[in-house]
Amino acid sequence: MSEKKKQVSRRQFLNYTLTGVGGFMAAGMLAPMVRFAIDPVLQTRERGGFSAVVDVDELTNEPQRFDWQIDQVDAWYESKVTRSAWVYKKEDGTIMALSPICTHLGCVVSWQGNDDYPDQFYCPCHGGRYTKEGVNIPNTPPPAPLALYEQKEEEGTLFLGKAIPREGA
Repeated sequence: MSEKKKQVSRRQFLNYTLTGVGGFMAAGMLAPMVRFAIDPVLQTRERGGFSAVVDVDELTNEPQRFDWQIDQVDAWYESKVTRSAWVYKKEDGTIMALSPICTHLGCVVSWQGNDDYPDQFYCPCHGGRYTKEGVNIPNTPPPAPLALYEQKEEEGTLFLGKAIPREGA
């Protein structure tokens, strides 16, 4: 018995070659997209992100502005970014840490920034106003209250994390 070798025709060879090259090119195009899609899952994130801001003993029942710096990494660029908060002690002793960023257009609010509106946060951009608790006053431009910072207290020091938006009032 003689075995007959099966030969590949030119048409089959061309078909195999083009299919292989096409598959290789498709894989080359899809690999970056798949990597981009699963990249957030592969990233390790630091939990917490709290920064020491102020000694709790320095706080009063009047809002005070405190600034601190955090390290920010954007791709390969590392920089220091300044954050701010309006911090005070409430009557019951709890601490309020409010973001100074107006929810209307992102301007910076100030405590008692306008003589016509004492004991309120005031945004100079469009006349936005907030109560001492950071709640937006009806019929003024801000659509939502000021954001609250995540906070924790350790050994008499107040640590602040990221600002968490609140629902509109």
